[in-house]
Amino acid sequence: MISRRILLGGGLAALATPATAAAGPVEIAMRGTARGERVWFLPQGLAVPPGTTLRFVNRDPGNSHTSTAYHPDLFGRQGRIPAAASPWDSDFLLPDQAYEVTLTQPGVYDYYCQPHEMAAMVGRIVVGRPQDPGWEGPAPDSEDLMAEVLAAFPAVETILARGRVEPEGAP
Repeated sequence: MISRRILLGGGLAALATPATAAAGPVEIAMRGTARGERVWFLPQGLAVPPGTTLRFVNRDPGNSHTSTAYHPDLFGRQGRIPAAASPWDSDFLLPDQAYEVTLTQPGVYDYYCQPHEMAAMVGRIVVGRPQDPGWEGPAPDSEDLMAEVLAAFPAVETILARGRVEPEGAP
């Protein structure tokens, strides 16, 4: 199993918040149906405190997946993460491989799977709360994303209310 780790966001925020971060990495699984006709992140929406480490794990035995932040530095995409945060790209993960990232900057982070974005394999992470200093809300809708992809992002309010949002119809 390959595991990669990167720390993103402001260094001072990381030092100031370790007591509020979740203990151990929080898993986000990359899943798919047996025949590969449907793929998704599980959960698709997640609320976490600043300083939380997320562990993306490919739990799909039939596909490679990525976890890639929407950012101009990565494939020229429109930024959909806080301006002070650094983008991440897991590269292709084979089944049972994992990638870790620690998010410290409060705000909304949208990400996608490179080969499966057109299948709306996207997710949203909400770090902190809107009242946190430096909070940045979701990026506005843009023409570079299909309507189906934009519709797949769970609402920030729903993520904050539930803490975790599962994709519709996921087994």
